[in-house]
Amino acid sequence: MTTRIACLGDSLTRAQFSVDYLDLLGRRHAPGDVQLARFGANGDFAHNLLQRLDTVVTNPPDVITVLIGTNDARASLAGYPVEQAMKRKQLPHRPSAGWFQQCLGAVVARLRAETDATIGLLSLPVLGQQLDGAAAQASRVYSRMIAEVASANEVAYLPLHERQIEELRQADPPPISYREVTPAAAVGVLVQRAVLRRSLDTISRRRGLVFTTDHIHQNSRGATLVAEVIDAGLLTQGGPPPGQAVPAG
Repeated sequence: MTTRIACLGDSLTRAQFSVDYLDLLGRRHAPGDVQLARFGANGDFAHNLLQRLDTVVTNPPDVITVLIGTNDARASLAGYPVEQAMKRKQLPHRPSAGWFQQCLGAVVARLRAETDATIGLLSLPVLGQQLDGAAAQASRVYSRMIAEVASANEVAYLPLHERQIEELRQADPPPISYREVTPAAAVGVLVQRAVLRRSLDTISRRRGLVFTTDHIHQNSRGATLVAEVIDAGLLTQGGPPPGQAVPAG
């Protein structure tokens, strides 16, 4: 029997600037075992995801994964262009931790009310790779809020952030400072791929980054961990009970 999976999120799920974790997840299963549907939109905040759930609940899948919050966390950092993001994404409020948690809770509540799907919330990929830096700390704080929402709503919590922290500590990468991605930088990645024929992994390696191409979007190593935590938490026998994380490691 085919398991239908809907993956909800932002640019990490859309996979225009990241390695495609949906593709990697599909490859972990025999042909026909899983059917993946992508619901990712570049730049989305949790509020934006809440507004576009109709297409998910209209044809409810068996499993739903939610990877959202990276942009909410980025908006808490100094130097993030909040006003531009609010205008571009038509946000009715200035992004905040409390509003993020409220919106994510509303996402889960609707998915639970209007589907019978097994739901898993992923914690965030690490922002940057300086674990004591403000960006990484922000992704940790928002990941804790995701864990709280998962527990309160009795859905699975998938510890992507914890897995990446563990591997970053083992890798002991060079102390490269976090830099916010500008539109020009994002276009530059596309140019390197289209014109210079560089893979995302090559771009990542040339910049000395372990999981990302630009401190945010995932290379193959980062995307593989996304696929792994989804698989371990939701698709293998004996997954975690609702609200409980999959053990890291």
